[in-house]
Amino acid sequence: MLNKTIKFFLENRLVTFLLLFTFILWGVISSPFGWETGILPRDPVPVDAIPDIGENQQIVYTQWPGRSPQDIDDQISYPLTTSLLGIPGVKTIRSNSIFGVSSIYIIFEDGLDFYWTRTRILEKLNSLPPGTLPPDVIPSLGPDATALGQVYWYTLEGRNKDGEPSGDWDPQELRSIQDFYVKYALTAAKGVSEVASIGGFVKEYQIDIDPIAMKAHGVNIAQIMNAVKKSNLDIGARTIEFNRVEYLIRALGYVKTLSDLEESVVAVNENVPIRIKDVAKVNFGPATRRGGLDKGGAEAVGGVVVARYGSNPLEVIENVKAKIEEISPGLPSKILADGSVSKVTLIPFYDRTGLIKETLGTLEEALSLEILISIIVIIVLMLNLRASILITTLLPIGVLMTFIVMRRFGVDANIVALSGIAIAIGVMVDVGVVFTENIIRHIEMAKNVGAKGKHLLNVVYEATTEVAGAVLTALTTTVVSFLPVFAMEAAEGKLFRPLAFTKTFAMLSALIIGLIIIPALAHFIFSIKFDKKKVSWIWNGLLI
Repeated sequence: MLNKTIKFFLENRLVTFLLLFTFILWGVISSPFGWETGILPRDPVPVDAIPDIGENQQIVYTQWPGRSPQDIDDQISYPLTTSLLGIPGVKTIRSNSIFGVSSIYIIFEDGLDFYWTRTRILEKLNSLPPGTLPPDVIPSLGPDATALGQVYWYTLEGRNKDGEPSGDWDPQELRSIQDFYVKYALTAAKGVSEVASIGGFVKEYQIDIDPIAMKAHGVNIAQIMNAVKKSNLDIGARTIEFNRVEYLIRALGYVKTLSDLEESVVAVNENVPIRIKDVAKVNFGPATRRGGLDKGGAEAVGGVVVARYGSNPLEVIENVKAKIEEISPGLPSKILADGSVSKVTLIPFYDRTGLIKETLGTLEEALSLEILISIIVIIVLMLNLRASILITTLLPIGVLMTFIVMRRFGVDANIVALSGIAIAIGVMVDVGVVFTENIIRHIEMAKNVGAKGKHLLNVVYEATTEVAGAVLTALTTTVVSFLPVFAMEAAEGKLFRPLAFTKTFAMLSALIIGLIIIPALAHFIFSIKFDKKKVSWIWNGLLI
């Protein structure tokens, strides 16, 4: 079968060159280096700086405001942990209970699908028996991202027309802009799982009760709370028909201003309504917080963009930047006391793009230098320009074919994975040298060196089939030697398996090129006859 394959592609050079052209175009499309492809589509290998060696983990997050860590642990963390233990594939569960918050970390076996585990958790949470958790306590599942998902951090700052910082923006104003404008816009970017807000103050209505006034009017806190709840509702009623027209009756009661709350009735004493403003003061104020964001020693407001699991981090960052450019003209501005205009601007202070591009640039340079050095060494040692062309074509095409296989098998490009290609360069050169040198040897043994037609085709075919089995055995032995790496598990497997995959892909690509491309190219190149006298005359002229 191997000999028949070699013979088919050797005799049908048009098919071979079309296949070669397809490999080159597809490889450029799949390359992670951000090459300009012109009219060709882009489907690059997902790129990140470092491999994600985290565990297959999901987080269940539950809030119960105002409760002590002991209450949280007894009534939320422990019941949820014992209930979630029954999920199939769970390896271990860790919980953390702090003031008002319970965090449960569910770690699954590595072989399970990420989104399958999320589905199982949601099914379990929806089927909890009544009474498992306190009333009005609803657990939520964390974002579909990993620990390396934080790819872009930014702050919202007031800037003048020259881009210099300008003040007069309250942390509450910036937080409101972040929560109700920027956050929603960036969440809509492709590949974004979540945009988390940090810093500033969340604006809220605050009711400061007056105990003396409450005692004088005979009302208690429960009545005030009940009045606030009832005052912030829209109530639906029935429909009535009047003059053959049907009218929908409803009551509009959502709070929109401070006066809406102030006028809410708490109780009625002797036909006199007691309103909230009679027993309390209603104001706008910041919500209680237990942390903040500091930038250069000053209060700051910002957000964290989290990339979705399985997405391309570099592509996600580019999508976020494009969305920022889109929404920036619509960000609010104000006129300061000195007459200058201060406009809210998104300022990045962590952008993984730089780290990713530096990593890719280092490896791209390393691969380029390796290929260049290999070409020079081949030319010097073989002293045969045609043979050097045959061998050197294998290297870049083999790398491009490796990108194709990486994209199809879901192997991300990072510093470890791309190192596997760099390691395999030597083996790829060896494959080209073995095939090409044997072809040259057989041509020299033939009576008519460089003869065209059927004779040369038979010579190339015999030379290729003579060493094909040995090359296949050698590469198979190398691949088998990597089986212990493929068998690694947990963090070690996630770290080194991509390297083993890319090295194997590169060697298999070199084998395919050696069996299919090199024989056809050799037959084409060695069929070309040069007039040695004319070549010598041109060469001497150039030297003069």
